[in-house]
Amino acid sequence: MPLARTQVRWPAYKRCVQAMSDWTCALGLPAVLADSDMALMACRGARYHHDGEQYGSAAFCNLFLSEDKGLDLRFPSTGQCIPLKRGTAVIFDTGQPHGVIQRGAESFSAADFAPDQDFTQIFLTWELPIEDANVGQALKVIFDIDRPSSQRLEEEQVWMNGAPAAVCPESGCWHRAG
Repeated sequence: MPLARTQVRWPAYKRCVQAMSDWTCALGLPAVLADSDMALMACRGARYHHDGEQYGSAAFCNLFLSEDKGLDLRFPSTGQCIPLKRGTAVIFDTGQPHGVIQRGAESFSAADFAPDQDFTQIFLTWELPIEDANVGQALKVIFDIDRPSSQRLEEEQVWMNGAPAAVCPESGCWHRAG
């Protein structure tokens, strides 16, 4: 359902947004949601990936709306697993590899998501400006920009050791793209 229709038909919408605003303010991010784009999204599991090429200038702030379906948001670089259930809120750097996997698993496998089972997770997401001093500080983001190379690029990219980087969709490990 499109966000505009959802906002009108969902009685708790304003309370959810207010709760997220209160939470981000408590984290030292005052008014950051009010100035950010919001969308209603869904996933049914997600292979490991990063969103740095499309959303490199943003951090994601997500509020999960679905009941617990035995899935975790996993960040393989840190080993952090966040159980996804109604009310779970997260903020993370879009350049960090992440995936939505079966609870207790470390790798992503499409076979874990049988078509006859409901693994759909619905969530509100905001794109927070990563260059906002408060957002960058809260996430401990340190920019390592290769200015001569970046001036030649036409789109955002994530590089590692002097070459474009990619994420293994099963393990979440970084490797050279190509």
